[in-house]
Amino acid sequence: FIQPDDQLRQEGIRIKYNPLEANLRGKRVVLTGTLAGFTREAATAEIQARGGTVSGSVSARTDYVVAGDDPGSKLDKARALGVAVLDEAAFQALLNEG
Repeated sequence: FIQPDDQLRQEGIRIKYNPLEANLRGKRVVLTGTLAGFTREAATAEIQARGGTVSGSVSARTDYVVAGDDPGSKLDKARALGVAVLDEAAFQALLNEG
C-alpha cells in the first residue's frame, strides 16, 4: 500500500509543511514600543509568515498587542478593550508555538 505522500514523492512533488507557518492565521497583531530582539520590519515579517496581520491601531478586533519599551497609548487602549498584551518574551514564545 502506497501512502498518498509517497505517491506524490515518486512523481517528484515535494510537500513543504511547517506548522509554525499557520499559528497566527487570521490573527490581528499590533506592535507598540521598542522591541530589543526585533526590528519593526522583522517582527512584522515573522507575524505575516505565520498567517497573521499587523495593524497600526488597537481595536476590539485586535487579538494581540506586543508591547516593548515605551509602548505609549496603544498599550492603554489594549488594556481598556481587554486585548491580550504580550511582552517580548511571550511574543517570542508565540512565534515558536507549533
